[in-house]
Amino acid sequence: MLMSTAERRGAPADDDMSEVEAPVTSEAPDRDVPVAGPGPEARASERQSGYRPLWSEEPARRRRLPDPVRTAAVRAVLVVAVTLILAMVAFLSTLAESWLAFPMVLASVAGTVVATWGVLDVWVTRQVWNQRHGVVSEPSSTARAMRRERRRARRQARTAERGRGRIGRRGGAGQLSHP
Repeated sequence: MLMSTAERRGAPADDDMSEVEAPVTSEAPDRDVPVAGPGPEARASERQSGYRPLWSEEPARRRRLPDPVRTAAVRAVLVVAVTLILAMVAFLSTLAESWLAFPMVLASVAGTVVATWGVLDVWVTRQVWNQRHGVVSEPSSTARAMRRERRRARRQARTAERGRGRIGRRGGAGQLSHP
């Protein structure tokens, strides 16, 4: 007897609408991040309706790029892709000894210059954005503690300097008390 792919995998066949329980994993297979699965009442409704979502939403790990930087990056990727295609056509035309080889080599050299400009444009746009809008950064606790320690040392040095100056003005010639 031949089994269909759906029967081998344990999924309901097209003509058979019987429900099959799918194993629910608490972790994504390729990451160590636990996946927030649906609650028990959502699972019960899924079993009743036979609907299972294809994917579960995960929060983004990084913030998305600012619009000008993303625009420059997309432009750079497109220019680099076209340049790679031009270089490949130039190489294959050269192998085939076609008349198209020389114009393609010239075009790929020009494309390389433009692609370099595009990548530099992404870098410069990102730097300008960071300068204008600032980067939110929080110093680490060790850096904060070191700054606190330096401030405390500076305060103590200033206090000691002031104290020495006062003693000298009193005319006690460095004596703190009379014997």
